[in-house]
Amino acid sequence: MTDTQALHPVRRALISVSDKTGLVDLARALSDRGVELLSTGGSAGMLREAGLEVRDVADVTGFPEMMDGRVKTLHPKVHGGLLALRDDAGHVAAMNEHGIGPIDLLIVNLYPFEETVAKGADYDTCIENIDIGGPAMIRAAAKNHKFVNVVVDVDDYQPLLDELEANDGSTSYAFRQKLALTAYARTGAYDAAVSAWMTGALEEPAPRRRAFAGTLAQTLRYGENPHQSAAFYTDGSDRPGVANAVQLQGKELSYNNINDTDAAFELVSEFLPANGPACAIIKHANPCGVARGDTLRDAYMRAFDCDRTSAFGGIIALNSTLDAATAEEISQIFTEVIIAPGADDAAKEILAKKKNLRLLLTNGLANPVAAGLMVKQVSGGYLVQDKDNGHIDLDDLKVVTRRQPSEKEMADMLFAWKVAKHVKSNAIVYVKDGATVGVGAGQMSRVDSCRIAARKSVDMAEAMGLAEPLTRGSVVASDAFFPFADGLLTAAEAGATAVIQPGGSMRDDEVIAAADEAGLAMVMTGMRHFRH
Repeated sequence: MTDTQALHPVRRALISVSDKTGLVDLARALSDRGVELLSTGGSAGMLREAGLEVRDVADVTGFPEMMDGRVKTLHPKVHGGLLALRDDAGHVAAMNEHGIGPIDLLIVNLYPFEETVAKGADYDTCIENIDIGGPAMIRAAAKNHKFVNVVVDVDDYQPLLDELEANDGSTSYAFRQKLALTAYARTGAYDAAVSAWMTGALEEPAPRRRAFAGTLAQTLRYGENPHQSAAFYTDGSDRPGVANAVQLQGKELSYNNINDTDAAFELVSEFLPANGPACAIIKHANPCGVARGDTLRDAYMRAFDCDRTSAFGGIIALNSTLDAATAEEISQIFTEVIIAPGADDAAKEILAKKKNLRLLLTNGLANPVAAGLMVKQVSGGYLVQDKDNGHIDLDDLKVVTRRQPSEKEMADMLFAWKVAKHVKSNAIVYVKDGATVGVGAGQMSRVDSCRIAARKSVDMAEAMGLAEPLTRGSVVASDAFFPFADGLLTAAEAGATAVIQPGGSMRDDEVIAAADEAGLAMVMTGMRHFRH
Protein backbone atom coordinates (compact mmCIF):
# COMPACT_ATOMS: atom_id res chain seq x y z
CA MET A 1 0.00 0.00 0.00
CA THR A 2 1.25 3.45 -0.89
CA ASP A 3 1.18 6.03 1.86
CA THR A 4 -0.97 8.68 0.21
CA GLN A 5 -0.08 11.16 2.94
CA ALA A 6 3.69 10.78 2.46
CA LEU A 7 5.69 13.92 1.79
CA HIS A 8 9.02 13.49 0.05
CA PRO A 9 11.65 16.22 -0.14
CA VAL A 10 13.07 17.47 -3.43
CA ARG A 11 16.86 17.60 -3.13
CA ARG A 12 18.04 16.87 -6.68
CA ALA A 13 16.53 17.89 -10.01
CA LEU A 14 17.37 17.04 -13.62
CA ILE A 15 16.44 19.72 -16.15
CA SER A 16 16.47 19.21 -19.92
CA VAL A 17 14.04 21.34 -21.93
CA SER A 18 13.56 22.49 -25.51
CA ASP A 19 11.08 25.21 -24.60
CA LYS A 20 13.04 27.37 -22.19
CA THR A 21 10.15 29.65 -21.23
CA GLY A 22 10.37 30.43 -17.51
CA LEU A 23 13.36 28.11 -17.08
CA VAL A 24 15.73 30.50 -15.33
CA ASP A 25 13.14 31.68 -12.82
CA LEU A 26 12.17 28.10 -11.99
CA ALA A 27 15.77 26.94 -11.62
CA ARG A 28 16.65 29.91 -9.47
CA ALA A 29 13.72 29.21 -7.15
CA LEU A 30 14.80 25.57 -6.87
CA SER A 31 18.42 26.54 -6.25
CA ASP A 32 17.37 28.97 -3.55
CA ARG A 33 15.76 25.99 -1.81
CA GLY A 34 19.04 24.12 -1.90
CA VAL A 35 18.04 21.77 -4.74
CA GLU A 36 21.03 20.42 -6.70
CA LEU A 37 20.62 21.08 -10.42
CA LEU A 38 21.65 18.60 -13.11
CA SER A 39 21.22 19.56 -16.73
CA THR A 40 22.20 18.97 -20.36
CA GLY A 41 23.26 20.95 -23.41
CA GLY A 42 21.53 24.26 -24.02
CA SER A 43 19.57 24.11 -20.79
CA ALA A 44 22.76 23.86 -18.74
CA GLY A 45 24.36 26.68 -20.73
CA MET A 46 21.41 28.98 -20.19
CA LEU A 47 21.39 28.34 -16.43
CA ARG A 48 25.11 28.99 -16.14
CA GLU A 49 24.72 32.26 -18.03
CA ALA A 50 22.15 33.21 -15.41
CA GLY A 51 24.74 32.62 -12.71
CA LEU A 52 23.35 29.35 -11.38
CA GLU A 53 25.47 26.39 -10.33
CA VAL A 54 24.71 23.43 -12.57
CA ARG A 55 26.24 19.99 -12.91
CA ASP A 56 26.37 18.43 -16.37
CA VAL A 57 24.68 15.06 -16.78
CA ALA A 58 27.83 13.97 -18.59
CA ASP A 59 29.75 14.42 -15.33
CA VAL A 60 27.22 12.19 -13.57
CA THR A 61 27.21 9.41 -16.17
CA GLY A 62 30.91 9.57 -17.04
CA PHE A 63 29.99 9.63 -20.72
CA PRO A 64 29.96 12.70 -22.97
CA GLU A 65 26.98 13.60 -25.10
CA MET A 66 27.47 11.79 -28.40
CA MET A 67 25.97 11.15 -31.82
CA ASP A 68 24.89 14.78 -32.23
CA GLY A 69 23.13 14.70 -28.87
CA ARG A 70 21.11 11.57 -29.63
CA VAL A 71 22.70 9.86 -26.65
CA LYS A 72 23.12 11.77 -23.41
CA THR A 73 20.59 10.69 -20.77
CA LEU A 74 20.12 7.03 -21.76
CA HIS A 75 22.30 5.74 -18.92
CA PRO A 76 21.78 3.71 -15.68
CA LYS A 77 22.95 6.61 -13.53
CA VAL A 78 20.08 8.67 -14.90
CA HIS A 79 17.37 6.04 -15.15
CA GLY A 80 18.48 4.34 -11.95
CA GLY A 81 18.14 7.67 -10.15
CA LEU A 82 14.62 8.06 -11.52
CA LEU A 83 13.38 4.48 -11.12
CA ALA A 84 14.86 3.40 -7.79
CA LEU A 85 12.37 2.70 -5.02
CA ARG A 86 13.65 4.57 -1.99
CA ASP A 87 11.94 2.16 0.42
CA ASP A 88 13.30 -1.02 -1.22
CA ALA A 89 16.51 -2.24 0.45
CA GLY A 90 17.65 -4.02 -2.72
CA HIS A 91 17.23 -0.86 -4.81
CA VAL A 92 19.05 1.24 -2.25
CA ALA A 93 21.91 -1.28 -2.13
CA ALA A 94 22.19 -1.20 -5.94
CA MET A 95 22.31 2.58 -5.90
CA ASN A 96 25.08 2.56 -3.32
CA GLU A 97 27.04 -0.15 -5.13
CA HIS A 98 26.97 1.65 -8.48
CA GLY A 99 27.17 5.23 -7.32
CA ILE A 100 23.67 6.16 -8.45
CA GLY A 101 22.21 9.26 -6.81
CA PRO A 102 18.44 9.67 -6.52
CA ILE A 103 16.71 12.19 -8.78
CA ASP A 104 13.66 13.65 -7.04
CA LEU A 105 12.47 16.00 -9.76
CA LEU A 106 12.55 15.72 -13.55
CA ILE A 107 11.78 18.77 -15.66
CA VAL A 108 11.64 17.86 -19.34
CA ASN A 109 9.77 19.10 -22.37
CA LEU A 110 10.29 17.41 -25.67
CA TYR A 111 11.86 18.24 -29.01
CA PRO A 112 9.36 20.39 -30.95
CA PHE A 113 8.20 17.63 -33.28
CA GLU A 114 4.65 18.93 -33.75
CA GLU A 115 5.91 22.44 -34.51
CA THR A 116 8.45 21.06 -36.97
CA VAL A 117 5.75 19.18 -38.87
CA ALA A 118 3.45 22.21 -38.82
CA LYS A 119 6.18 24.26 -40.53
CA GLY A 120 6.24 21.77 -43.41
CA ALA A 121 9.74 20.42 -42.73
CA ASP A 122 11.09 17.61 -44.89
CA TYR A 123 11.08 13.97 -43.85
CA ASP A 124 14.65 13.83 -42.48
CA THR A 125 14.20 17.02 -40.44
CA CYS A 126 11.02 15.65 -38.89
CA ILE A 127 12.82 12.42 -38.00
CA GLU A 128 15.60 14.33 -36.25
CA ASN A 129 13.00 16.13 -34.15
CA ILE A 130 11.65 12.92 -32.64
CA ASP A 131 12.76 12.94 -29.02
CA ILE A 132 13.98 9.64 -27.53
CA GLY A 133 15.72 10.37 -24.25
CA GLY A 134 13.04 12.79 -23.08
CA PRO A 135 10.08 10.37 -23.34
CA ALA A 136 12.19 7.59 -21.79
CA MET A 137 13.00 9.73 -18.75
CA ILE A 138 9.42 11.03 -18.47
CA ARG A 139 7.98 7.53 -18.45
CA ALA A 140 10.53 6.36 -15.88
CA ALA A 141 9.86 9.27 -13.54
CA ALA A 142 6.10 8.99 -13.96
CA LYS A 143 6.18 5.27 -13.17
CA ASN A 144 8.05 6.04 -9.97
CA HIS A 145 5.75 8.89 -8.93
CA LYS A 146 5.64 7.35 -5.45
CA PHE A 147 8.91 9.25 -4.98
CA VAL A 148 9.63 11.31 -8.11
CA ASN A 149 8.06 14.49 -9.47
CA VAL A 150 7.91 14.86 -13.26
CA VAL A 151 7.07 18.19 -14.90
CA VAL A 152 6.47 18.30 -18.66
CA ASP A 153 4.50 21.55 -19.07
CA VAL A 154 5.58 25.11 -18.40
CA ASP A 155 2.11 25.61 -16.93
CA ASP A 156 3.09 23.32 -14.03
CA TYR A 157 6.16 25.35 -12.98
CA GLN A 158 4.28 27.63 -10.61
CA PRO A 159 2.12 24.84 -9.12
CA LEU A 160 5.37 22.97 -8.38
CA LEU A 161 6.85 25.96 -6.58
CA ASP A 162 3.60 26.50 -4.69
CA GLU A 163 3.62 22.84 -3.58
CA LEU A 164 7.22 23.11 -2.38
CA GLU A 165 6.40 26.30 -0.50
CA ALA A 166 3.36 24.74 1.14
CA ASN A 167 5.28 21.66 2.27
CA ASP A 168 8.67 23.12 3.22
CA GLY A 169 10.52 21.75 0.19
CA SER A 170 8.54 18.51 -0.16
CA THR A 171 5.67 17.32 -2.36
CA SER A 172 2.66 15.17 -1.61
CA TYR A 173 1.77 11.87 -3.21
CA ALA A 174 -1.45 13.34 -4.66
CA PHE A 175 0.53 16.11 -6.33
CA ARG A 176 3.01 13.64 -7.83
CA GLN A 177 0.11 11.51 -9.11
CA LYS A 178 -1.33 14.47 -11.01
CA LEU A 179 2.06 15.25 -12.50
CA ALA A 180 2.43 11.63 -13.60
CA LEU A 181 -0.98 11.66 -15.24
CA THR A 182 -0.04 14.74 -17.26
CA ALA A 183 3.32 13.21 -18.13
CA TYR A 184 1.86 10.00 -19.56
CA ALA A 185 -0.69 11.98 -21.53
CA ARG A 186 2.13 14.09 -22.98
CA THR A 187 4.22 11.13 -24.13
CA GLY A 188 1.07 9.49 -25.48
CA ALA A 189 0.18 12.61 -27.45
CA TYR A 190 3.75 12.92 -28.69
CA ASP A 191 3.79 9.37 -29.99
CA ALA A 192 0.36 9.92 -31.54
CA ALA A 193 1.69 12.96 -33.39
CA VAL A 194 4.66 10.99 -34.73
CA SER A 195 2.39 8.14 -35.76
CA ALA A 196 -0.08 10.47 -37.49
CA TRP A 197 2.73 12.21 -39.36
CA MET A 198 4.22 8.93 -40.54
CA THR A 199 0.78 7.71 -41.61
CA GLY A 200 0.53 10.73 -43.87
CA ALA A 201 4.14 10.64 -45.02
CA LEU A 202 3.80 7.00 -46.04
CA GLU A 203 0.30 7.59 -47.47
CA GLU A 204 -1.08 4.74 -45.41
CA PRO A 205 -4.91 5.00 -45.50
CA ALA A 206 -5.61 2.48 -42.73
CA PRO A 207 -2.68 1.80 -40.39
CA ARG A 208 -3.01 -1.26 -38.16
CA ARG A 209 -2.93 0.94 -35.05
CA ARG A 210 -4.09 4.52 -34.80
CA ALA A 211 -3.74 7.01 -31.96
CA PHE A 212 -5.39 10.38 -31.37
CA ALA A 213 -4.48 13.02 -28.85
CA GLY A 214 -5.42 16.52 -27.80
CA THR A 215 -4.50 19.31 -25.43
CA LEU A 216 -7.04 20.64 -22.98
CA ALA A 217 -8.27 24.04 -24.11
CA GLN A 218 -11.24 24.43 -21.82
CA THR A 219 -13.19 22.55 -19.20
CA LEU A 220 -16.91 22.87 -19.89
CA ARG A 221 -19.78 23.26 -17.44
CA TYR A 222 -21.39 20.20 -18.99
CA GLY A 223 -21.85 18.38 -22.31
CA GLU A 224 -24.90 18.27 -24.54
CA ASN A 225 -27.00 17.95 -21.36
CA PRO A 226 -26.36 19.03 -17.76
CA HIS A 227 -25.85 15.46 -16.52
CA GLN A 228 -22.92 14.93 -18.93
CA SER A 229 -19.41 16.12 -18.06
CA ALA A 230 -17.33 17.54 -20.91
CA ALA A 231 -14.12 19.27 -21.95
CA PHE A 232 -12.72 20.82 -25.13
CA TYR A 233 -9.38 19.66 -26.55
CA THR A 234 -7.40 21.04 -29.46
CA ASP A 235 -5.40 18.90 -31.88
CA GLY A 236 -2.51 21.30 -32.48
CA SER A 237 -3.42 22.13 -36.08
CA ASP A 238 -3.60 25.73 -37.29
CA ARG A 239 -6.88 25.42 -39.22
CA PRO A 240 -8.93 28.62 -38.73
CA GLY A 241 -12.08 27.93 -36.77
CA VAL A 242 -13.53 27.69 -33.30
CA ALA A 243 -10.50 25.90 -31.82
CA ASN A 244 -8.06 28.65 -32.81
CA ALA A 245 -10.35 31.67 -32.67
CA VAL A 246 -9.85 34.57 -30.28
CA GLN A 247 -12.92 35.24 -28.13
CA LEU A 248 -13.32 38.98 -27.64
CA GLN A 249 -16.37 39.00 -25.39
CA GLY A 250 -19.24 37.02 -23.95
CA LYS A 251 -19.79 34.06 -21.69
CA GLU A 252 -17.69 30.94 -21.81
CA LEU A 253 -18.53 28.72 -24.77
CA SER A 254 -20.57 25.63 -23.99
CA TYR A 255 -20.28 22.18 -25.54
CA ASN A 256 -23.21 22.89 -27.86
CA ASN A 257 -21.85 26.35 -28.70
CA ILE A 258 -18.54 24.88 -29.80
CA ASN A 259 -20.18 22.13 -31.85
CA ASP A 260 -22.58 24.52 -33.58
CA THR A 261 -19.96 27.22 -34.12
CA ASP A 262 -17.70 24.72 -35.82
CA ALA A 263 -20.55 23.66 -38.11
CA ALA A 264 -21.34 27.29 -38.94
CA PHE A 265 -17.79 28.33 -39.72
CA GLU A 266 -17.02 25.24 -41.80
CA LEU A 267 -20.12 26.00 -43.87
CA VAL A 268 -19.49 29.69 -44.43
CA SER A 269 -15.88 28.88 -45.38
CA GLU A 270 -17.28 27.22 -48.53
CA PHE A 271 -17.96 30.74 -49.85
CA LEU A 272 -14.89 32.75 -50.81
CA PRO A 273 -15.00 36.47 -49.93
CA ALA A 274 -13.79 37.22 -53.47
CA ASN A 275 -17.19 36.02 -54.68
CA GLY A 276 -19.07 38.25 -52.27
CA PRO A 277 -20.12 38.43 -48.61
CA ALA A 278 -21.82 35.34 -47.18
CA CYS A 279 -23.55 34.43 -43.93
CA ALA A 280 -24.57 31.11 -42.38
CA ILE A 281 -26.93 30.81 -39.41
CA ILE A 282 -26.81 27.48 -37.56
CA LYS A 283 -29.09 25.86 -35.02
CA HIS A 284 -28.30 22.43 -33.55
CA ALA A 285 -25.49 21.94 -36.11
CA ASN A 286 -27.87 22.42 -39.07
CA PRO A 287 -28.15 25.57 -41.18
CA CYS A 288 -31.43 27.45 -40.84
CA GLY A 289 -30.31 30.11 -43.31
CA VAL A 290 -27.39 30.68 -45.70
CA ALA A 291 -27.02 33.49 -48.18
CA ARG A 292 -24.79 35.68 -50.25
CA GLY A 293 -25.43 39.39 -50.55
CA ASP A 294 -24.17 42.61 -52.06
CA THR A 295 -23.08 43.60 -48.55
CA LEU A 296 -22.50 41.57 -45.41
CA ARG A 297 -25.63 43.08 -43.88
CA ASP A 298 -27.60 42.03 -46.95
CA ALA A 299 -26.19 38.48 -46.71
CA TYR A 300 -27.20 38.27 -43.05
CA MET A 301 -30.72 39.60 -43.65
CA ARG A 302 -31.31 37.17 -46.52
CA ALA A 303 -30.06 34.25 -44.43
CA PHE A 304 -32.24 35.40 -41.52
CA ASP A 305 -35.31 35.53 -43.77
CA CYS A 306 -35.04 31.81 -44.55
CA ASP A 307 -36.18 30.82 -41.05
CA ARG A 308 -36.45 33.68 -38.59
CA THR A 309 -37.88 31.48 -35.87
CA SER A 310 -34.98 29.01 -35.86
CA ALA A 311 -32.42 31.82 -36.13
CA PHE A 312 -33.36 33.01 -32.63
CA GLY A 313 -30.58 31.87 -30.29
CA GLY A 314 -28.51 30.63 -33.20
CA ILE A 315 -24.89 30.79 -34.29
CA ILE A 316 -23.91 33.27 -37.00
CA ALA A 317 -20.85 32.74 -39.19
CA LEU A 318 -19.58 35.35 -41.64
CA ASN A 319 -17.01 35.00 -44.42
CA SER A 320 -15.63 38.54 -44.15
CA THR A 321 -14.95 41.29 -41.62
CA LEU A 322 -17.94 42.12 -39.46
CA ASP A 323 -18.97 45.77 -39.92
CA ALA A 324 -21.17 48.11 -37.94
CA ALA A 325 -24.24 47.82 -40.19
CA THR A 326 -24.25 44.03 -39.90
CA ALA A 327 -23.53 44.10 -36.16
CA GLU A 328 -26.45 46.49 -35.66
CA GLU A 329 -28.86 44.11 -37.42
CA ILE A 330 -27.58 41.03 -35.59
CA SER A 331 -27.94 42.79 -32.25
CA GLN A 332 -31.69 43.11 -32.79
CA ILE A 333 -32.29 39.45 -31.81
CA PHE A 334 -30.78 37.03 -29.31
CA THR A 335 -27.71 35.34 -30.79
CA GLU A 336 -25.40 32.92 -28.97
CA VAL A 337 -22.21 33.29 -31.02
CA ILE A 338 -20.83 35.30 -33.93
CA ILE A 339 -17.72 33.95 -35.65
CA ALA A 340 -15.94 35.84 -38.40
CA PRO A 341 -12.44 36.39 -39.81
CA GLY A 342 -12.41 39.84 -38.23
CA ALA A 343 -14.48 42.75 -36.92
CA ASP A 344 -14.00 46.49 -37.19
CA ASP A 345 -13.95 48.77 -34.15
CA ALA A 346 -17.45 50.08 -34.73
CA ALA A 347 -18.89 46.56 -34.84
CA LYS A 348 -17.04 45.63 -31.66
CA GLU A 349 -18.44 48.70 -29.90
CA ILE A 350 -22.01 47.82 -30.90
CA LEU A 351 -21.73 44.21 -29.79
CA ALA A 352 -20.00 45.12 -26.53
CA LYS A 353 -23.44 46.14 -25.27
CA LYS A 354 -24.51 42.49 -25.57
CA LYS A 355 -22.54 41.16 -22.61
CA ASN A 356 -23.49 37.50 -23.07
CA LEU A 357 -22.93 37.39 -26.83
CA ARG A 358 -19.73 35.56 -27.75
CA LEU A 359 -17.70 37.19 -30.52
CA LEU A 360 -14.99 34.98 -32.04
CA LEU A 361 -12.41 36.12 -34.58
CA THR A 362 -10.43 33.62 -36.66
CA ASN A 363 -8.16 35.78 -38.84
CA GLY A 364 -9.05 33.70 -41.90
CA LEU A 365 -11.38 31.09 -43.33
CA ALA A 366 -11.00 27.31 -43.21
CA ASN A 367 -9.91 25.67 -46.46
CA PRO A 368 -12.94 23.58 -47.52
CA VAL A 369 -10.88 21.31 -49.77
CA ALA A 370 -8.01 20.67 -47.33
CA ALA A 371 -7.42 17.10 -46.22
CA GLY A 372 -8.28 16.04 -42.69
CA LEU A 373 -9.72 13.25 -40.57
CA MET A 374 -13.09 12.82 -38.91
CA VAL A 375 -13.35 10.53 -35.89
CA LYS A 376 -16.51 9.19 -34.32
CA GLN A 377 -16.70 6.91 -31.32
CA VAL A 378 -18.93 3.85 -31.44
CA SER A 379 -19.34 1.15 -28.81
CA GLY A 380 -15.99 -0.58 -28.55
CA GLY A 381 -14.18 1.44 -31.17
CA TYR A 382 -13.85 4.38 -33.52
CA LEU A 383 -14.91 5.18 -37.05
CA VAL A 384 -12.25 7.15 -38.91
CA GLN A 385 -12.71 8.70 -42.33
CA ASP A 386 -11.30 11.44 -44.51
CA LYS A 387 -12.90 14.84 -44.05
CA ASP A 388 -15.61 15.46 -46.66
CA ASN A 389 -13.66 17.90 -48.82
CA GLY A 390 -15.47 16.90 -52.00
CA HIS A 391 -15.86 19.81 -54.39
CA ILE A 392 -17.95 20.19 -57.55
CA ASP A 393 -17.38 22.75 -60.30
CA LEU A 394 -19.61 23.74 -63.16
CA ASP A 395 -17.73 21.44 -65.54
CA ASP A 396 -18.43 18.44 -63.27
CA LEU A 397 -22.20 18.68 -63.68
CA LYS A 398 -24.07 16.43 -66.08
CA VAL A 399 -27.41 17.67 -67.40
CA VAL A 400 -29.75 14.65 -67.65
CA THR A 401 -33.08 16.29 -68.59
CA ARG A 402 -34.38 17.63 -71.87
CA ARG A 403 -34.50 21.14 -70.49
CA GLN A 404 -31.13 22.78 -69.89
CA PRO A 405 -30.83 24.83 -66.69
CA SER A 406 -30.43 28.57 -67.07
CA GLU A 407 -27.25 30.32 -65.96
CA LYS A 408 -29.07 31.62 -62.89
CA GLU A 409 -30.40 28.16 -62.01
CA MET A 410 -26.96 26.69 -62.40
CA ALA A 411 -25.43 29.27 -60.03
CA ASP A 412 -28.15 28.63 -57.46
CA MET A 413 -27.74 24.85 -57.75
CA LEU A 414 -24.01 25.09 -57.05
CA PHE A 415 -24.82 27.29 -54.03
CA ALA A 416 -27.45 24.81 -52.81
CA TRP A 417 -25.03 21.92 -53.28
CA LYS A 418 -22.43 23.56 -51.03
CA VAL A 419 -25.05 24.10 -48.34
CA ALA A 420 -26.45 20.55 -48.62
CA LYS A 421 -22.99 19.19 -47.84
CA HIS A 422 -23.37 20.69 -44.35
CA VAL A 423 -26.95 19.60 -43.62
CA LYS A 424 -27.64 16.39 -41.72
CA SER A 425 -28.94 13.60 -43.96
CA ASN A 426 -31.43 13.20 -45.45
CA ALA A 427 -30.79 16.76 -46.64
CA ILE A 428 -32.94 18.90 -48.94
CA VAL A 429 -32.07 22.55 -49.61
CA TYR A 430 -34.13 25.04 -51.63
CA VAL A 431 -32.22 28.10 -52.91
CA LYS A 432 -33.31 31.20 -54.78
CA ASP A 433 -31.09 34.08 -55.88
CA GLY A 434 -28.14 32.95 -53.78
CA ALA A 435 -30.05 32.38 -50.55
CA THR A 436 -31.63 29.37 -48.90
CA VAL A 437 -35.42 29.57 -48.79
CA GLY A 438 -36.09 26.17 -47.22
CA VAL A 439 -33.96 23.55 -45.45
CA GLY A 440 -35.05 20.02 -44.55
CA ALA A 441 -32.59 18.13 -42.37
CA GLY A 442 -32.09 14.80 -40.68
CA GLN A 443 -35.27 13.01 -41.74
CA MET A 444 -35.48 9.27 -42.19
CA SER A 445 -37.31 9.77 -45.48
CA ARG A 446 -36.05 12.09 -48.22
CA VAL A 447 -39.56 13.02 -49.25
CA ASP A 448 -40.23 14.16 -45.66
CA SER A 449 -37.19 16.46 -45.87
CA CYS A 450 -38.63 17.90 -49.10
CA ARG A 451 -41.98 18.53 -47.40
CA ILE A 452 -40.50 20.04 -44.24
CA ALA A 453 -38.26 22.42 -46.17
CA ALA A 454 -41.18 23.53 -48.34
CA ARG A 455 -43.43 23.95 -45.31
CA LYS A 456 -40.87 26.22 -43.63
CA SER A 457 -40.91 28.42 -46.72
CA VAL A 458 -44.71 28.63 -46.57
CA ASP A 459 -44.53 29.63 -42.90
CA MET A 460 -41.95 32.33 -43.60
CA ALA A 461 -44.01 33.73 -46.48
CA GLU A 462 -46.98 34.08 -44.13
CA ALA A 463 -44.80 35.72 -41.45
CA MET A 464 -43.31 38.16 -43.97
CA GLY A 465 -46.61 38.92 -45.69
CA LEU A 466 -45.50 37.54 -49.03
CA ALA A 467 -47.98 36.51 -51.69
CA GLU A 468 -46.26 33.14 -52.19
CA PRO A 469 -43.45 31.12 -50.64
CA LEU A 470 -39.93 31.80 -51.86
CA THR A 471 -39.60 28.23 -53.05
CA ARG A 472 -41.55 29.37 -56.12
CA GLY A 473 -38.89 29.67 -58.79
CA SER A 474 -36.18 28.12 -56.61
CA VAL A 475 -33.78 25.28 -57.22
CA VAL A 476 -33.39 22.27 -54.93
CA ALA A 477 -30.38 20.23 -53.86
CA SER A 478 -30.48 16.70 -52.48
CA ASP A 479 -27.40 15.37 -50.71
CA ALA A 480 -28.00 11.86 -52.11
CA PHE A 481 -30.01 10.38 -54.95
CA PHE A 482 -33.78 10.32 -55.07
CA PRO A 483 -34.71 6.65 -54.58
CA PHE A 484 -38.16 7.37 -56.03
CA ALA A 485 -39.72 10.21 -57.97
CA ASP A 486 -41.92 11.26 -55.01
CA GLY A 487 -39.32 13.57 -53.45
CA LEU A 488 -38.62 15.22 -56.77
CA LEU A 489 -42.34 15.77 -57.41
CA THR A 490 -42.78 17.23 -53.92
CA ALA A 491 -40.03 19.75 -54.74
CA ALA A 492 -41.73 20.56 -58.03
CA GLU A 493 -45.03 21.14 -56.21
CA ALA A 494 -43.19 23.55 -53.90
CA GLY A 495 -42.17 25.53 -56.97
CA ALA A 496 -38.64 24.29 -57.67
CA THR A 497 -37.63 24.59 -61.32
CA ALA A 498 -34.26 22.82 -61.24
CA VAL A 499 -32.67 20.00 -59.27
CA ILE A 500 -29.10 19.05 -58.39
CA GLN A 501 -28.49 15.56 -57.03
CA PRO A 502 -25.77 12.89 -57.15
CA GLY A 503 -27.64 10.30 -59.21
CA GLY A 504 -26.84 6.61 -58.95
CA SER A 505 -30.25 5.22 -58.06
CA MET A 506 -31.65 2.08 -59.66
CA ARG A 507 -34.59 4.32 -60.60
CA ASP A 508 -32.61 7.23 -62.08
CA ASP A 509 -34.44 6.79 -65.40
CA GLU A 510 -37.80 6.99 -63.61
CA VAL A 511 -36.72 10.13 -61.73
CA ILE A 512 -35.37 11.75 -64.92
CA ALA A 513 -38.62 10.97 -66.73
CA ALA A 514 -40.61 12.55 -63.89
CA ALA A 515 -38.41 15.66 -64.09
CA ASP A 516 -38.95 15.91 -67.84
CA GLU A 517 -42.70 15.54 -67.44
CA ALA A 518 -42.72 18.29 -64.80
CA GLY A 519 -40.58 20.56 -66.98
CA LEU A 520 -37.68 20.58 -64.53
CA ALA A 521 -34.03 20.88 -65.38
CA MET A 522 -31.86 18.39 -63.50
CA VAL A 523 -28.12 17.93 -63.16
CA MET A 524 -26.19 15.10 -61.54
CA THR A 525 -22.92 15.47 -59.68
CA GLY A 526 -21.77 11.86 -59.34
CA MET A 527 -20.88 12.69 -55.73
CA ARG A 528 -23.02 12.46 -52.61
CA HIS A 529 -22.68 14.27 -49.30
CA PHE A 530 -24.15 12.12 -46.53
CA ARG A 531 -23.64 13.77 -43.14
CA HIS A 532 -24.51 11.92 -39.95
